[in-house]
Amino acid sequence: MAREQENKAVVGRWFSEFWGSPWNPAIIDELTTPDMLLQYSLHAPRRGRDDVRSFMMGFREAFPDLNFWGTADLIAEGDYVVGRWEGGGTHTGPAFSDFLAGSLPAGSGRKMRFTGTTVLRVQNGRIAEEIGLDDGVTALQQLGLLRAA
Repeated sequence: MAREQENKAVVGRWFSEFWGSPWNPAIIDELTTPDMLLQYSLHAPRRGRDDVRSFMMGFREAFPDLNFWGTADLIAEGDYVVGRWEGGGTHTGPAFSDFLAGSLPAGSGRKMRFTGTTVLRVQNGRIAEEIGLDDGVTALQQLGLLRAA
């Protein structure tokens, strides 16, 4: 069970320092494999530390108050850790075109708040994959990029 506890500690730090506020850019080099995969429904998949760093820098520039936090205890089995989260932010920065469904003009003032569940694979104490299933439809509706039914 020690491996699962260690993996949960790694993921807990990742959630706090990568997705939390304030964020710690150095956490990318410290806690991920060089070819880490980051994949969510709102954005194109990211591969590798530089791609992940570039994504998050742009996301946080556009949404300076971006913050995500866990909403339940992490669950671990072998190399996998599952976490549920909630978060969001307000688009007050530059134009943002990273959403697969559209772009926001600079300083739109639009807010998003949504939830998701993420599965992370930890390899030798580093995160190799983060694949999430999020409520992207809610976020896109709140941002005005998707019309509510």
